Amino acid sequence: MRVESRDAMETKTRIITISTIAFLGVVCITSGIVMPLVITFEPQNTIKFTITQKRVAKAKTTEIKLKDMEGEINTPLSVDINDYLDSDLDDKIRKVLKLDTSAVNVTQAGSYTYTITYKKKIYNGTYTIKEKPLPTIDTMTLKTLKLTKGATLSTDLSTYIVENLPEEAKIAIKLNLANVNVNAAGSYQYTVTYNGKLYTGIIEIYEPQITLPSPSPSPTTPDTTQKEDSKENTSNTQTP
Repeated sequence: MRVESRDAMETKTRIITISTIAFLGVVCITSGIVMPLVITFEPQNTIKFTITQKRVAKAKTTEIKLKDMEGEINTPLSVDINDYLDSDLDDKIRKVLKLDTSAVNVTQAGSYTYTITYKKKIYNGTYTIKEKPLPTIDTMTLKTLKLTKGATLSTDLSTYIVENLPEEAKIAIKLNLANVNVNAAGSYQYTVTYNGKLYTGIIEIYEPQITLPSPSPSPTTPDTTQKEDSKENTSNTQTP
């Protein structure tokens, strides 16, 4: 019995495999069948590219543009001139600008003009002062007052309003006592207006009652008769 070595067996296996592939190739060609050849390459190294866009500094302008400013009533105005500029000015120009907000009345709602001056040239801007939102008051109850004729009407709101209101609301309340005549007895209406709502109360003026003084008792006449009799008895009495 012939025993082949392992190397000889592997050589034969390779020959058979190659022959089989070659045979299949001949069969495919002769039969008109086309078999695509797919070759796959596994990447060995990965190269990453990062594209960075270079930032270009924005050129500053020499044109002065102002903002339309807004603020709430009783709010301090900004003193930073940059808050009023609507253009990215060159630093040399920015440093010599002069801001003037003296015409803006922060205590009164309305539209005002502020100015910025550059080389004797004046630029005008608009500053609008708005009312602060008023506190919401669900109910407001007015008192019915009774005053004597000739009394002085108070201006203290707590005299007329039952509820304890916040100070922000009291500032916006308008008290109207024009229809009340304290010099004539009668019933009068007064009004309180707040946030567009009208409230009505009553003040009654009445005549003060005059109290007459009670009559004083008449003076009594002293009884001199008893005193004289007493003196006579004393004088008639003899000492033993």
